[in-house]
Amino acid sequence: VETADDITGSRERRSWSQSPREPGLLGLQTWRARAAVAAGGQGPGLAWALCPCPMGFPKLVHPPRITVVTWNVGTAMPPDDVTSLLHLGSSGDDSDRADMIAIGLQEVNSMINKRLKDALFMDQWSELFMDALGPFNFVLVSTVRMQGVILLLFAKYYHLPFLRNVQTDCTRTGLGGYWAPPMIRPTLSSKGNKGGVSVRLAAFGHMLCFLNCHLPAHMDKAGSARHNFQTILSLQQFQGPGAQGILDHDLVFWFGDLNFRIESYDLHFVKFAIDSEQLHQLWEKDQLNMAKNTWPILKGFQEGPLNFAPTFKFDVGTNKYDTSAKKRKPAWTDRILWKVKAPGGGPSPSGRESHRLQVTQHSYRSHMEYTVSDHKPVAAQFVLHFAFRDDMPLVRLEVADEWARPEQAVARYRIETVFARSSWDWIGLYRVGFRHCKDYVAYVWTKHEDVDGNTYQVTFSEESLPKGHGDFILGYYSHTHSILIGVTEPFQISLPTLELASSSTDSSGASSEDEDDSTLELLAPKSRSPSPGKSKRHRSRSPGLARFPGLALRPSSRERRGTSRSPSPQSRRLPRVAPDRGSDGGSRGSSEEGTPGLPGPWAFPPSVPRNLGLLPALRLETVDPGGGGSWGPDRKAPTPDSLSPSP
Repeated sequence: VETADDITGSRERRSWSQSPREPGLLGLQTWRARAAVAAGGQGPGLAWALCPCPMGFPKLVHPPRITVVTWNVGTAMPPDDVTSLLHLGSSGDDSDRADMIAIGLQEVNSMINKRLKDALFMDQWSELFMDALGPFNFVLVSTVRMQGVILLLFAKYYHLPFLRNVQTDCTRTGLGGYWAPPMIRPTLSSKGNKGGVSVRLAAFGHMLCFLNCHLPAHMDKAGSARHNFQTILSLQQFQGPGAQGILDHDLVFWFGDLNFRIESYDLHFVKFAIDSEQLHQLWEKDQLNMAKNTWPILKGFQEGPLNFAPTFKFDVGTNKYDTSAKKRKPAWTDRILWKVKAPGGGPSPSGRESHRLQVTQHSYRSHMEYTVSDHKPVAAQFVLHFAFRDDMPLVRLEVADEWARPEQAVARYRIETVFARSSWDWIGLYRVGFRHCKDYVAYVWTKHEDVDGNTYQVTFSEESLPKGHGDFILGYYSHTHSILIGVTEPFQISLPTLELASSSTDSSGASSEDEDDSTLELLAPKSRSPSPGKSKRHRSRSPGLARFPGLALRPSSRERRGTSRSPSPQSRRLPRVAPDRGSDGGSRGSSEEGTPGLPGPWAFPPSVPRNLGLLPALRLETVDPGGGGSWGPDRKAPTPDSLSPSP
């Protein structure tokens, strides 16, 4: 471990800024304080320290901490704040802060109009959690949705290089898993809006699986819940040489609205036990507690003590249990369990004995302050103890301290011999506080030039770089692993703003106003796909599509494959134009490998509606002013000088 003098006395290689609007971003003062803790000095009670790391950012030295949240939101709109639910307070003691957060939601509104909207935009609940976690360095690793059941998995951005083999799956039970509106649910009994979704991944060399379920409701449906759970476990399978079934993983978290009830006791006794804080009298009649001793499928699953009041059913907007005519009996329907692979089960998928992984539950509680649903959310914090940890990145990125001039926008990277590159890999430029690996400001394909042995470098084009001053991060996105497998620590970009650049251009007379405007329109840095898009200030999670007047939009032949939110083969089928701004080839940027070329003269019929900028899987074709058809691969791509509209 480096001493505080070694760290603070050396040249500050990066800027770790912390703005008042982003309280969770690691500031330089906090970074130095944690370095002092690592050196054995007195610090503000921080629980982790700094170690030398190949990429320069903090390396995990404390046991990893995972927070799991489950919430049946009852088709409600999201609340304004979820800080307390996610344990994101401003306390100086971060002993309960997580390295990963898994959030399972049930009964998210899935009416037809909402599903159509969510097909184009990220749903409001997911946006809420990303907005809340982004300022605290959390990035969305993966998400999966099956009607009203959603699972979100987040991790600190500097842990991403050690998370691999991310896969998702879902299983529908009852009515094919289609969501049932509340007014017709009684006629469907346990069918509809039920099933399970999962995310699995390798974290620091250990195979983890997160399973979010919504099982059949009502007192007499415990047998159906058991059957559904067995169905989910048997049908969900993953690819690759590692764990294929859910229970094959080193560690499984099972949570959700499991809908187990309290048997035997009547409503008055249950409420009396709750009011008198004698919850232990209800434990022995809880259906899940009873099932742990009788269902073989639950062997090995563990759960913390139920020291919080039952989380169902409440009058919406209050903390009062059901006062409707039905007067539902309170129950612990929302649960979080875990299972560690048995030591006698042979080697773990990572090839090492699984008993070397131990799990400790740090807390298990409900959150009564949230009243938007008839369920209360439940959260649990876990500490994972690894006897070994694979913490070597597959790709190591190097970047200068600051990009003050466009020619400094160069990134070097070294690839480990075990890493199999793909021609669809790319390096993205992200603002500090980015929410998802597709939230890049600019990108460049990893078509590279050799520097020295396994070291390569790429260059961002001047047009793709953000103007002004800010803190950024570079990340290497692996198409094979579907995640960032290499990231840098934050660095600064300080480039002239557009206003300064335009005033300088006007004074020199080097280019016309029309040419400047067209260049900004075509090469704006906020594009979400290889096609350059109109720069937007909102943080839409959907694919960006440029709003070019005069473009005809036709469905792609690959539309059935789903939308792509990263540089993709579909987009690369179009010709490309490299905005070569110098004879030395120093400005290649994202357009070198991924930005399609654009046609010459344009036609400008009435503007395309604004919302078309978010439609997925569309192919762009221009309208030939002469009526000669669309521009395609047979037509010659124009040069960069011809990108402005023809008069």
